[in-house]
Amino acid sequence: MLRMPMIPLRGISILPNSVQHFDIGRSKSIEALNAAMEDDSMIFLTAQKNLEIEDPKEGDYYDIGVICKIKQVLKLPGDAMRLLVSGVSRGRIDSIDFEEPYIQVYVEDLSRHEKVINYNISESDLETEAMKRVLMEAFEELVTIGGKISPESISSLEQIDDVNKFTDVVASYLPINIKEKQKILETLDIKTRLEELRLLVEKEIQIMKIEEKINRRVKKQINKTQKDYYLREQMRAIQKELGDGEVEETEEMRKYMKKAESLDLDEEVATKVKEEIQRLGKVGSTSAEAGVIRNYLDCILDLPWNKETEDRIDIKMARDILDEDHYGLKDVKERILEYLAIRKLSDNPKAPILCLVGPPGVGKTSIAKSVSRSVERKFIRMSLGGVRDEAEIRGHRRTYIGAIPGRIISSIRKVGTKNPVFLLDEIDKLSGDFRGDPASALLEVLDPEQNSTFTDHYLELPFDLSKVMFITTANTLNTIPGPLLDRMEVIRISGYTRDEKFNIAKKYLLPKQLKEHGLSEEKMTISDNALYEIIDSYTREAGVRNLEREIANLCRKVGKDIVEGISKKARITNNNIVKYLGNKKFRIELIAEQSQIGLVRGLAWTSVGGETLSIEVNIMPGNGKVQLTGKLGDVMKESAMTGISYIRSRMKVLNIDLKFFKEHDIHIHVPEGATPKDGPSAGIAMATAVISAIIGEKIDNKLAMTGEVTLRGTVLPVGGIKEKVLAAHRAGIDRVILPIDNKRDIDEVPNKVKKDIEFTFVKNMDEVIKKVFGKELDDININKGFETVSDVKENNYENK
Repeated sequence: MLRMPMIPLRGISILPNSVQHFDIGRSKSIEALNAAMEDDSMIFLTAQKNLEIEDPKEGDYYDIGVICKIKQVLKLPGDAMRLLVSGVSRGRIDSIDFEEPYIQVYVEDLSRHEKVINYNISESDLETEAMKRVLMEAFEELVTIGGKISPESISSLEQIDDVNKFTDVVASYLPINIKEKQKILETLDIKTRLEELRLLVEKEIQIMKIEEKINRRVKKQINKTQKDYYLREQMRAIQKELGDGEVEETEEMRKYMKKAESLDLDEEVATKVKEEIQRLGKVGSTSAEAGVIRNYLDCILDLPWNKETEDRIDIKMARDILDEDHYGLKDVKERILEYLAIRKLSDNPKAPILCLVGPPGVGKTSIAKSVSRSVERKFIRMSLGGVRDEAEIRGHRRTYIGAIPGRIISSIRKVGTKNPVFLLDEIDKLSGDFRGDPASALLEVLDPEQNSTFTDHYLELPFDLSKVMFITTANTLNTIPGPLLDRMEVIRISGYTRDEKFNIAKKYLLPKQLKEHGLSEEKMTISDNALYEIIDSYTREAGVRNLEREIANLCRKVGKDIVEGISKKARITNNNIVKYLGNKKFRIELIAEQSQIGLVRGLAWTSVGGETLSIEVNIMPGNGKVQLTGKLGDVMKESAMTGISYIRSRMKVLNIDLKFFKEHDIHIHVPEGATPKDGPSAGIAMATAVISAIIGEKIDNKLAMTGEVTLRGTVLPVGGIKEKVLAAHRAGIDRVILPIDNKRDIDEVPNKVKKDIEFTFVKNMDEVIKKVFGKELDDININKGFETVSDVKENNYENK
């Protein structure tokens, strides 16, 4: 039994009767090397099972390895060492002496094992000799086919008589992995080892044949390309010898040059085009790069560098076209007409960048089409919804395979003019990821100070976008980045009133749908009341998209009846509309039949317009709990608690007993509990409802209010005033309380609505209480409220 240091090897395997060098760097390996050098330079090497283990323990390496003699040691930069070792014999680990500071083991020398016999050709049996010859013939075939093993290896093997050594040398020449080498190393029986090696050699021969077949096929495919390349190179060399080496101008080059000269390009663009044409002549017409250059030249020469349409500057005609296409939308139309007027006065005005913001279905996209028609410009629409790749805007660089310009340049190239109306639809739906941020790429496009030199990554040339009239659309401004929003002029389209929807349906939608469904006004008519019924009971939206769908639904039903012979014509009225459209889908929350205690009508804004909200409050015996129901959001809950805190701070002024909030619970509920509600604008309404329930005073059922309340009772302004007032008018409200800072927003409300509603503007809750209950705070008699509370204790309370 031999005692010696051991080094586990990563990624390599040593065989007996072979010489090999390798590097070591682990501290244990270096310590083992030093110990071996101090003794007899003998060391035991074995392969590590898992290459990722940095500090292998028992079981992490194979038990059978090779007893080696260290021939040479070379110190490398750092702490690494390079060893040259000679494999002496196989060895098996019997036991481990210790593992620190290096691994030392007791090794059994397997060369003395009964199955390891040093066969000699003259003394071996016939079977072993035959197996050796078969292996040798297979090895010679492998050397002949592969070319990876030196032919000298054959002559060196022929001189080896020892079969044991012969098998180890053959295995060392084979390009096999560590596991296969370890299997040969662990095979002690000579005949079994010869058979295993023959199988490995046969396997390598098959692999070599397949590789050769693949190489022949690939070589055949590239022969033509190589031949063309060599011929072109020879032609260039001949041209260089004969003249100055300039490329001979081809018909294709002359065609491109002629087209470039006809476009009157800027000096920078013309120089770039000339350079690319020269490159095209140099690379040859059949090369892959020639196709890339052709695409680039086609893109540059197709762009309208100096081509633009002439605007039709006729304000009256433009107004007629806008009115013809759209009902209402006064602000948008006025802004377009202002631009046209300045265009007529100034020689070089900057095109505006408008952002139309509003709920779905109000006609934002169709407005852009009407603008292009009114000024007689080409129209481009580009949807930005879901775009998350910056290359969609700026294009790909030409270094990438299949590179193309961005959609801005591609669209302008398609329409053939540099001053179209360009609609960027759904700009609020942009998003970014690892491919870049499209919103940031749009900063240059939508900046009048920068877009005159917009540079697409594909073109690598500045293109003037300053004459493009960009119009963007969005449903909300919250998701548009601030720097991008700052570059646009925002025009809000808040939605249509009930009367506006009626006029749009009668003048635009109904004739359009009749024409699309092959009907005439004689075959189908809809009464005015029926149109109002569709608006009120079958759609709930700020725009008119669903209204158009319902009218189309009516046309289909009537068309089917006419085709089946059930009727020759149909008149849709308020009485028979249910027959065609089914039961009503929505209801308008009208005012309560009578005024009640603790019931206030609030006003809310939604994405489909304004809504009215009933806010109910009940007071009951308890211990001071406040319960909020109706699927309220956090902001709305905080607003309710703020209102209650204000009331508690005014208990003396309101003549409320100091023990009241300790002995009673307050329940605030907003009906339609399945609908989420949030926002601070119901603050004064909830506070007023609580006061009403406490003091026992009724609130006018035709009164509605909106506004945010603070702890000090100040009433703050809120948004969506136009939509909220329209909702109040629709519900039959004739009095509305608003924050005084929202007084300027009343100008947006239609005159017809303003005539029917009395507006009251307040600064604080004291004024709200005065307007609601018709008395000063000091005049409020709380006894009536306490009587109601006493009724609660007797379970006879009614919210009268």
